[in-house]
Amino acid sequence: MDIPVIKVGIMTDLEVSCTLKGDYLIEHLAIIFSGILKVKVLGSGICLVSGDQSWMCPDRINFRPLEPLTSSFILPKVTIGIDFHWERKEDQVFKGSLGFMRYQDTIQVINEISIEEYLVSVISSEMSATASLEFLKAHAVISRSWLLAQIQKNKRLKYDGQEYQTTFGSADELIRWYDREDHLNFDVCADDHCQRYQGITRSADPRVEQAVLQTSGEVLLFDGFICDARFSKCCGGITELFENVWEPVNHPYLQTIFDNRLQTTNLVPDLTGEAEAAAWILGNSDVFCNTSDKKILRQVLNDYDQETNNFFRWKLVYSQSELSELVKSRSGIDFGIIENMIPVERGGSGRIIKLKIVGSLRTLIVGKELQIRKILSQSHLLSSAFIVEKLVNGEDVNFILYGSGWGHGVGLCQIGAAVMGDQGYRYSEILAHYFRGAELKEKYGEGFIGIGV
Repeated sequence: MDIPVIKVGIMTDLEVSCTLKGDYLIEHLAIIFSGILKVKVLGSGICLVSGDQSWMCPDRINFRPLEPLTSSFILPKVTIGIDFHWERKEDQVFKGSLGFMRYQDTIQVINEISIEEYLVSVISSEMSATASLEFLKAHAVISRSWLLAQIQKNKRLKYDGQEYQTTFGSADELIRWYDREDHLNFDVCADDHCQRYQGITRSADPRVEQAVLQTSGEVLLFDGFICDARFSKCCGGITELFENVWEPVNHPYLQTIFDNRLQTTNLVPDLTGEAEAAAWILGNSDVFCNTSDKKILRQVLNDYDQETNNFFRWKLVYSQSELSELVKSRSGIDFGIIENMIPVERGGSGRIIKLKIVGSLRTLIVGKELQIRKILSQSHLLSSAFIVEKLVNGEDVNFILYGSGWGHGVGLCQIGAAVMGDQGYRYSEILAHYFRGAELKEKYGEGFIGIGV
Protein backbone atom coordinates (compact mmCIF):
# COMPACT_ATOMS: atom_id res chain seq x y z
CA MET A 1 0.00 0.00 0.00
CA ASP A 2 1.57 3.28 -1.15
CA ILE A 3 1.15 6.05 1.41
CA PRO A 4 1.26 9.55 -0.15
CA VAL A 5 3.80 12.15 0.93
CA ILE A 6 2.63 15.72 1.51
CA LYS A 7 4.31 19.12 1.86
CA VAL A 8 3.66 21.05 5.08
CA GLY A 9 4.57 24.72 5.39
CA ILE A 10 6.15 25.12 8.84
CA MET A 11 7.26 28.76 9.01
CA THR A 12 8.33 31.82 7.03
CA ASP A 13 11.05 34.20 8.19
CA LEU A 14 13.82 36.47 6.93
CA GLU A 15 16.46 34.05 8.22
CA VAL A 16 16.05 30.51 9.51
CA SER A 17 18.31 28.47 11.77
CA CYS A 18 18.15 24.70 11.89
CA THR A 19 19.91 21.77 13.55
CA LEU A 20 20.08 18.47 11.67
CA LYS A 21 20.22 15.39 13.89
CA GLY A 22 21.61 12.72 11.60
CA ASP A 23 23.02 12.77 8.08
CA TYR A 24 21.05 14.59 5.38
CA LEU A 25 21.75 14.74 1.66
CA ILE A 26 21.62 18.30 0.34
CA GLU A 27 20.21 17.36 -3.03
CA HIS A 28 21.25 20.42 -5.07
CA LEU A 29 24.81 20.34 -3.73
CA ALA A 30 25.11 16.53 -3.60
CA ILE A 31 26.83 16.70 -0.22
CA ILE A 32 26.00 15.07 3.11
CA PHE A 33 25.50 17.41 6.05
CA SER A 34 24.73 17.21 9.77
CA GLY A 35 24.69 19.86 12.48
CA ILE A 36 23.78 23.55 12.67
CA LEU A 37 23.10 25.77 9.67
CA LYS A 38 21.45 29.05 8.77
CA VAL A 39 19.52 29.90 5.64
CA LYS A 40 18.90 33.38 4.25
CA VAL A 41 18.01 35.16 1.03
CA LEU A 42 21.00 36.38 -0.95
CA GLY A 43 20.82 37.87 -4.43
CA SER A 44 18.51 35.85 -6.64
CA GLY A 45 18.91 32.68 -4.57
CA ILE A 46 19.37 31.47 -1.02
CA CYS A 47 22.54 31.03 0.99
CA LEU A 48 23.32 28.18 3.40
CA VAL A 49 25.78 29.05 6.17
CA SER A 50 27.50 26.72 8.63
CA GLY A 51 30.39 28.07 10.66
CA ASP A 52 32.81 29.70 8.24
CA GLN A 53 31.43 27.79 5.25
CA SER A 54 28.67 28.96 2.92
CA TRP A 55 26.98 27.67 -0.21
CA MET A 56 24.87 29.51 -2.77
CA CYS A 57 21.78 27.67 -3.96
CA PRO A 58 18.90 28.37 -6.33
CA ASP A 59 15.55 29.56 -4.98
CA ARG A 60 14.80 26.19 -3.37
CA ILE A 61 16.84 23.44 -1.78
CA ASN A 62 15.93 20.09 -0.22
CA PHE A 63 17.53 18.03 2.59
CA ARG A 64 16.73 14.32 2.50
CA PRO A 65 17.53 12.15 5.56
CA LEU A 66 19.72 9.14 4.83
CA GLU A 67 18.23 7.30 7.84
CA PRO A 68 14.59 8.46 7.96
CA LEU A 69 13.67 6.41 11.03
CA THR A 70 16.35 7.90 13.27
CA SER A 71 17.04 11.34 11.76
CA SER A 72 15.26 14.56 12.74
CA PHE A 73 15.70 18.31 12.50
CA ILE A 74 15.07 21.08 15.03
CA LEU A 75 13.61 24.48 14.15
CA PRO A 76 13.88 27.09 16.92
CA LYS A 77 11.24 29.72 17.67
CA VAL A 78 8.42 28.42 15.49
CA THR A 79 5.32 30.56 15.99
CA ILE A 80 2.19 28.63 16.99
CA GLY A 81 -1.35 29.95 17.44
CA ILE A 82 -0.74 32.71 14.89
CA ASP A 83 -3.04 35.69 15.63
CA PHE A 84 -4.79 33.79 18.44
CA HIS A 85 -4.67 34.77 22.11
CA TRP A 86 -2.27 31.89 22.90
CA GLU A 87 0.26 32.86 20.19
CA ARG A 88 3.82 32.01 21.24
CA LYS A 89 7.09 30.63 19.94
CA GLU A 90 8.58 27.23 20.66
CA ASP A 91 11.38 24.99 19.43
CA GLN A 92 9.99 22.13 17.36
CA VAL A 93 11.37 18.80 16.13
CA PHE A 94 10.41 17.13 12.85
CA LYS A 95 11.05 13.97 10.88
CA GLY A 96 10.99 13.56 7.10
CA SER A 97 12.63 15.76 4.47
CA LEU A 98 13.37 19.46 4.97
CA GLY A 99 13.01 22.07 2.24
CA PHE A 100 13.90 25.75 2.07
CA MET A 101 12.24 27.93 -0.54
CA ARG A 102 12.66 31.59 -1.36
CA TYR A 103 9.33 33.37 -1.16
CA GLN A 104 9.70 37.05 -2.10
CA ASP A 105 12.36 38.26 0.37
CA THR A 106 11.79 35.53 2.95
CA ILE A 107 12.56 31.85 3.49
CA GLN A 108 9.73 29.33 3.65
CA VAL A 109 10.44 26.11 5.52
CA ILE A 110 8.66 23.05 4.13
CA ASN A 111 8.53 19.56 5.64
CA GLU A 112 7.83 16.57 3.38
CA ILE A 113 6.27 13.77 5.40
CA SER A 114 4.00 10.78 4.82
CA ILE A 115 0.31 11.45 5.47
CA GLU A 116 0.13 8.83 8.24
CA GLU A 117 3.14 10.27 10.11
CA TYR A 118 1.64 13.72 9.66
CA LEU A 119 -1.64 12.55 11.20
CA VAL A 120 0.08 11.16 14.30
CA SER A 121 1.51 14.63 14.92
CA VAL A 122 -1.74 16.46 14.07
CA ILE A 123 -3.78 14.46 16.54
CA SER A 124 -1.15 14.88 19.25
CA SER A 125 -0.95 18.62 18.47
CA GLU A 126 -4.67 19.32 18.09
CA MET A 127 -5.56 17.72 21.41
CA SER A 128 -4.21 15.71 24.32
CA ALA A 129 -3.04 12.22 23.42
CA THR A 130 -4.93 10.93 26.49
CA ALA A 131 -8.29 11.16 24.67
CA SER A 132 -10.35 8.00 24.21
CA LEU A 133 -9.23 5.68 21.41
CA GLU A 134 -12.56 5.97 19.57
CA PHE A 135 -12.37 9.78 19.56
CA LEU A 136 -8.76 9.62 18.35
CA LYS A 137 -9.79 7.24 15.54
CA ALA A 138 -12.64 9.55 14.52
CA HIS A 139 -10.25 12.49 14.41
CA ALA A 140 -7.72 10.53 12.36
CA VAL A 141 -10.40 9.91 9.74
CA ILE A 142 -11.60 13.50 9.51
CA SER A 143 -8.08 14.97 9.52
CA ARG A 144 -7.09 12.60 6.72
CA SER A 145 -10.29 13.33 4.80
CA TRP A 146 -9.95 17.10 5.14
CA LEU A 147 -6.36 17.07 3.92
CA LEU A 148 -7.02 14.87 0.89
CA ALA A 149 -10.14 16.87 0.03
CA GLN A 150 -8.04 20.05 -0.04
CA ILE A 151 -5.49 18.43 -2.34
CA GLN A 152 -8.27 17.28 -4.65
CA LYS A 153 -9.90 20.69 -4.56
CA ASN A 154 -6.68 22.43 -5.57
CA LYS A 155 -6.16 19.98 -8.40
CA ARG A 156 -9.71 20.52 -9.66
CA LEU A 157 -9.32 24.31 -9.53
CA LYS A 158 -6.09 24.14 -11.51
CA TYR A 159 -7.56 21.65 -13.96
CA ASP A 160 -10.63 23.84 -14.55
CA GLY A 161 -8.59 27.04 -14.60
CA GLN A 162 -10.75 28.52 -11.87
CA GLU A 163 -9.78 31.53 -9.80
CA TYR A 164 -10.61 30.96 -6.14
CA GLN A 165 -12.08 34.24 -4.93
CA THR A 166 -12.68 34.83 -1.23
CA THR A 167 -13.42 38.56 -0.98
CA PHE A 168 -16.47 40.42 -2.26
CA GLY A 169 -16.93 44.11 -1.55
CA SER A 170 -19.13 47.07 -2.33
CA ALA A 171 -19.82 50.45 -0.80
CA ASP A 172 -22.18 48.81 1.67
CA GLU A 173 -20.67 45.36 2.28
CA LEU A 174 -17.35 43.65 2.84
CA ILE A 175 -17.71 39.87 2.71
CA ARG A 176 -14.65 37.66 3.10
CA TRP A 177 -13.90 34.14 4.16
CA TYR A 178 -10.58 32.49 4.98
CA ASP A 179 -9.55 29.13 3.62
CA ARG A 180 -6.35 27.88 1.99
CA GLU A 181 -6.02 30.34 -0.88
CA ASP A 182 -2.68 31.65 0.38
CA HIS A 183 -0.91 28.25 0.45
CA LEU A 184 0.61 28.11 -3.01
CA ASN A 185 3.89 26.31 -2.36
CA PHE A 186 2.74 23.48 -0.10
CA ASP A 187 -0.30 21.33 0.58
CA VAL A 188 -1.10 22.49 4.09
CA CYS A 189 0.27 24.83 6.77
CA ALA A 190 1.26 23.76 10.27
CA ASP A 191 -0.93 26.08 12.34
CA ASP A 192 -4.61 26.49 13.28
CA HIS A 193 -5.34 28.04 9.88
CA CYS A 194 -5.22 24.43 8.65
CA GLN A 195 -4.51 21.74 11.25
CA ARG A 196 -2.02 22.02 14.09
CA TYR A 197 1.11 20.13 13.11
CA GLN A 198 4.06 20.37 15.49
CA GLY A 199 6.22 17.48 14.30
CA ILE A 200 7.39 15.12 17.00
CA THR A 201 7.75 17.96 19.51
CA ARG A 202 5.01 16.43 21.64
CA SER A 203 5.64 12.76 22.20
CA ALA A 204 2.88 10.71 20.64
CA ASP A 205 0.91 8.50 22.97
CA PRO A 206 0.93 4.88 21.71
CA ARG A 207 -2.86 5.14 21.40
CA VAL A 208 -2.50 7.97 18.87
CA GLU A 209 -0.27 5.77 16.74
CA GLN A 210 -2.77 2.94 17.26
CA ALA A 211 -5.68 5.18 16.18
CA VAL A 212 -3.91 6.23 12.98
CA LEU A 213 -2.78 2.67 12.23
CA GLN A 214 -6.22 1.15 12.81
CA THR A 215 -7.83 3.68 10.45
CA SER A 216 -4.99 3.78 7.92
CA GLY A 217 -6.27 5.13 4.62
CA GLU A 218 -9.86 5.51 5.85
CA VAL A 219 -11.74 8.58 4.68
CA LEU A 220 -15.30 9.85 4.57
CA LEU A 221 -16.94 9.79 1.15
CA PHE A 222 -20.09 11.38 -0.24
CA ASP A 223 -21.18 10.77 -3.84
CA GLY A 224 -17.78 9.27 -4.57
CA PHE A 225 -15.75 12.30 -3.43
CA ILE A 226 -13.70 12.63 -0.27
CA CYS A 227 -15.55 14.77 2.27
CA ASP A 228 -14.27 18.21 3.21
CA ALA A 229 -14.49 17.10 6.85
CA ARG A 230 -14.23 20.23 8.98
CA PHE A 231 -14.02 20.44 12.78
CA SER A 232 -13.97 23.05 15.54
CA LYS A 233 -13.43 23.08 19.29
CA CYS A 234 -17.02 23.58 20.44
CA CYS A 235 -20.12 23.99 18.27
CA GLY A 236 -22.11 25.41 21.19
CA GLY A 237 -24.76 22.72 20.82
CA ILE A 238 -25.71 23.10 17.14
CA THR A 239 -23.41 22.79 14.14
CA GLU A 240 -23.22 25.28 11.27
CA LEU A 241 -23.62 24.98 7.49
CA PHE A 242 -20.43 24.94 5.43
CA GLU A 243 -21.65 27.64 3.04
CA ASN A 244 -22.25 30.08 5.88
CA VAL A 245 -18.55 30.00 6.75
CA TRP A 246 -16.73 29.42 3.46
CA GLU A 247 -17.63 29.46 -0.25
CA PRO A 248 -21.32 29.19 -1.19
CA VAL A 249 -21.26 25.44 -1.82
CA ASN A 250 -23.67 23.11 -0.06
CA HIS A 251 -22.21 19.86 1.27
CA PRO A 252 -25.09 17.56 2.30
CA TYR A 253 -22.89 15.90 4.93
CA LEU A 254 -22.18 19.26 6.64
CA GLN A 255 -25.58 20.28 7.89
CA THR A 256 -27.02 21.97 10.96
CA ILE A 257 -27.48 19.22 13.56
CA PHE A 258 -28.38 19.11 17.22
CA ASP A 259 -25.32 17.91 19.19
CA ASN A 260 -27.20 15.48 21.41
CA ARG A 261 -27.83 11.78 21.69
CA LEU A 262 -31.24 11.93 20.02
CA GLN A 263 -29.57 12.18 16.59
CA THR A 264 -32.66 13.71 15.02
CA THR A 265 -32.95 16.72 12.73
CA ASN A 266 -36.56 17.74 13.36
CA LEU A 267 -35.75 18.93 16.89
CA VAL A 268 -33.15 21.48 15.80
CA PRO A 269 -34.43 24.94 16.76
CA ASP A 270 -34.37 27.66 14.11
CA LEU A 271 -31.70 30.08 15.32
CA THR A 272 -31.74 32.34 12.27
CA GLY A 273 -34.11 34.73 14.05
CA GLU A 274 -32.94 37.11 16.77
CA ALA A 275 -35.36 36.03 19.48
CA GLU A 276 -34.62 32.34 18.96
CA ALA A 277 -30.86 32.94 18.81
CA ALA A 278 -30.94 34.98 22.01
CA ALA A 279 -32.94 32.34 23.88
CA TRP A 280 -30.51 29.64 22.75
CA ILE A 281 -27.32 31.57 23.53
CA LEU A 282 -28.57 32.61 26.96
CA GLY A 283 -29.79 29.08 27.68
CA ASN A 284 -28.05 25.96 28.93
CA SER A 285 -29.05 23.03 26.70
CA ASP A 286 -28.37 19.36 27.30
CA VAL A 287 -25.91 18.65 24.48
CA PHE A 288 -22.67 16.68 24.23
CA CYS A 289 -20.35 19.71 24.24
CA ASN A 290 -21.97 21.25 27.32
CA THR A 291 -19.52 19.75 29.80
CA SER A 292 -17.34 20.96 32.64
CA ASP A 293 -15.75 17.54 33.15
CA LYS A 294 -12.07 18.44 33.47
CA LYS A 295 -11.01 14.90 32.63
CA ILE A 296 -12.74 15.13 29.27
CA LEU A 297 -11.65 18.73 28.62
CA ARG A 298 -8.03 17.76 29.24
CA GLN A 299 -8.43 15.15 26.50
CA VAL A 300 -9.34 17.85 23.98
CA LEU A 301 -7.50 20.93 25.18
CA ASN A 302 -3.73 21.31 25.38
CA ASP A 303 -2.34 23.40 28.22
CA TYR A 304 -2.51 26.67 26.27
CA ASP A 305 -6.06 25.91 25.12
CA GLN A 306 -7.13 25.54 28.74
CA GLU A 307 -6.18 29.20 29.27
CA THR A 308 -9.67 29.78 27.85
CA ASN A 309 -12.12 28.38 30.40
CA ASN A 310 -15.49 29.58 29.06
CA PHE A 311 -16.23 28.28 25.61
CA PHE A 312 -19.71 26.68 25.64
CA ARG A 313 -21.18 30.01 26.78
CA TRP A 314 -19.17 33.19 27.25
CA LYS A 315 -19.45 36.92 27.89
CA LEU A 316 -17.34 39.88 26.74
CA VAL A 317 -17.69 43.57 27.65
CA TYR A 318 -16.35 46.52 25.65
CA SER A 319 -16.69 50.20 26.45
CA GLN A 320 -17.77 52.27 23.45
CA SER A 321 -14.31 53.82 23.12
CA GLU A 322 -12.59 50.42 23.40
CA LEU A 323 -14.85 48.94 20.74
CA SER A 324 -14.42 51.90 18.40
CA GLU A 325 -10.62 51.77 18.64
CA LEU A 326 -10.58 47.98 18.29
CA VAL A 327 -12.76 47.91 15.16
CA LYS A 328 -10.69 50.65 13.53
CA SER A 329 -7.35 48.95 14.24
CA ARG A 330 -8.52 45.48 13.23
CA SER A 331 -10.49 46.43 10.10
CA GLY A 332 -8.41 49.37 8.88
CA ILE A 333 -11.68 51.29 8.47
CA ASP A 334 -12.52 54.43 10.43
CA PHE A 335 -16.13 53.98 11.52
CA GLY A 336 -15.83 56.85 13.98
CA ILE A 337 -17.63 56.13 17.24
CA ILE A 338 -19.38 52.75 17.10
CA GLU A 339 -23.03 53.40 17.77
CA ASN A 340 -24.49 49.96 17.23
CA MET A 341 -23.87 46.44 15.92
CA ILE A 342 -26.85 44.77 14.27
CA PRO A 343 -26.97 41.13 13.09
CA VAL A 344 -28.16 41.06 9.46
CA GLU A 345 -28.01 37.32 8.85
CA ARG A 346 -27.53 34.32 11.12
CA GLY A 347 -26.80 30.71 10.30
CA GLY A 348 -28.53 27.65 11.72
CA SER A 349 -26.25 27.56 14.78
CA GLY A 350 -26.98 31.19 15.61
CA ARG A 351 -23.62 32.29 14.23
CA ILE A 352 -23.73 35.74 12.66
CA ILE A 353 -22.91 35.54 8.95
CA LYS A 354 -23.39 39.25 8.27
CA LEU A 355 -23.06 42.03 10.88
CA LYS A 356 -23.94 45.68 10.33
CA ILE A 357 -21.50 47.97 12.13
CA VAL A 358 -22.99 51.42 12.60
CA GLY A 359 -20.52 54.23 13.26
CA SER A 360 -20.69 58.00 13.44
CA LEU A 361 -18.60 58.22 10.24
CA ARG A 362 -19.51 55.07 8.38
CA THR A 363 -21.88 52.12 8.32
CA LEU A 364 -20.81 48.81 6.77
CA ILE A 365 -22.04 45.22 6.65
CA VAL A 366 -19.16 42.76 7.27
CA GLY A 367 -18.94 38.96 7.01
CA LYS A 368 -18.43 36.04 7.01
CA GLU A 369 -18.03 34.65 10.51
CA LEU A 370 -14.24 34.71 10.80
CA GLN A 371 -14.06 38.24 9.41
CA ILE A 372 -16.48 39.27 12.15
CA ARG A 373 -14.42 37.47 14.77
CA LYS A 374 -11.21 39.11 13.57
CA ILE A 375 -12.68 42.62 13.68
CA LEU A 376 -14.13 42.24 17.18
CA SER A 377 -11.04 40.89 18.95
CA GLN A 378 -7.30 41.47 19.16
CA SER A 379 -6.91 37.83 18.12
CA HIS A 380 -10.10 35.95 17.22
CA LEU A 381 -13.43 36.22 18.99
CA LEU A 382 -14.34 32.74 20.25
CA SER A 383 -17.21 32.52 17.75
CA SER A 384 -19.68 34.69 15.85
CA ALA A 385 -22.63 33.12 17.70
CA PHE A 386 -23.35 36.07 19.95
CA ILE A 387 -25.99 38.63 20.79
CA VAL A 388 -25.23 42.29 21.46
CA GLU A 389 -26.58 44.27 24.40
CA LYS A 390 -25.96 48.03 24.44
CA LEU A 391 -26.06 49.60 27.91
CA VAL A 392 -26.25 53.39 28.28
CA ASN A 393 -25.70 54.99 31.68
CA GLY A 394 -25.40 58.72 31.19
CA GLU A 395 -22.27 59.27 29.13
CA ASP A 396 -21.03 55.72 29.74
CA VAL A 397 -21.85 53.30 26.93
CA ASN A 398 -20.94 49.62 27.04
CA PHE A 399 -21.47 46.80 24.57
CA ILE A 400 -21.93 43.34 26.09
CA LEU A 401 -21.48 40.29 23.87
CA TYR A 402 -23.08 37.06 25.09
CA GLY A 403 -21.70 34.20 23.02
CA SER A 404 -21.88 30.49 22.30
CA GLY A 405 -19.19 28.03 21.22
CA TRP A 406 -15.57 28.18 20.15
CA GLY A 407 -14.78 28.19 16.44
CA HIS A 408 -16.76 28.07 13.22
CA GLY A 409 -18.96 25.18 14.36
CA VAL A 410 -18.91 23.26 11.06
CA GLY A 411 -18.59 19.46 11.09
CA LEU A 412 -17.20 17.62 14.09
CA CYS A 413 -17.36 19.33 17.48
CA GLN A 414 -14.17 18.22 19.24
CA ILE A 415 -15.49 18.60 22.77
CA GLY A 416 -18.79 16.97 21.84
CA ALA A 417 -16.98 14.09 20.13
CA ALA A 418 -14.71 13.66 23.17
CA VAL A 419 -17.80 13.33 25.36
CA MET A 420 -19.24 10.76 22.93
CA GLY A 421 -16.00 8.76 23.06
CA ASP A 422 -16.04 8.89 26.85
CA GLN A 423 -19.63 7.61 26.84
CA GLY A 424 -18.71 4.54 24.79
CA TYR A 425 -19.65 5.55 21.23
CA ARG A 426 -17.58 3.89 18.50
CA TYR A 427 -15.67 6.10 16.09
CA SER A 428 -17.99 5.15 13.23
CA GLU A 429 -20.95 6.33 15.34
CA ILE A 430 -19.20 9.61 16.16
CA LEU A 431 -18.55 10.22 12.45
CA ALA A 432 -22.12 9.27 11.51
CA HIS A 433 -23.43 11.76 14.09
CA TYR A 434 -21.53 14.77 12.74
CA PHE A 435 -21.33 13.86 9.03
CA ARG A 436 -24.82 12.71 8.11
CA GLY A 437 -24.96 10.48 5.04
CA ALA A 438 -21.18 10.16 4.61
CA GLU A 439 -19.63 6.75 3.95
CA LEU A 440 -16.55 5.47 5.78
CA LYS A 441 -14.17 3.72 3.37
CA GLU A 442 -10.48 2.81 2.97
CA LYS A 443 -9.15 4.57 -0.13
CA TYR A 444 -5.39 4.05 -0.41
CA GLY A 445 -4.40 2.48 -3.69
CA GLU A 446 -7.45 3.83 -5.54
CA GLY A 447 -5.91 6.95 -7.07
CA PHE A 448 -7.63 9.41 -4.77
CA ILE A 449 -5.02 12.12 -5.32
CA GLY A 450 -6.21 12.62 -8.89
CA ILE A 451 -8.98 14.87 -10.16
CA GLY A 452 -11.58 12.23 -9.39
CA VAL A 453 -11.56 9.74 -6.57
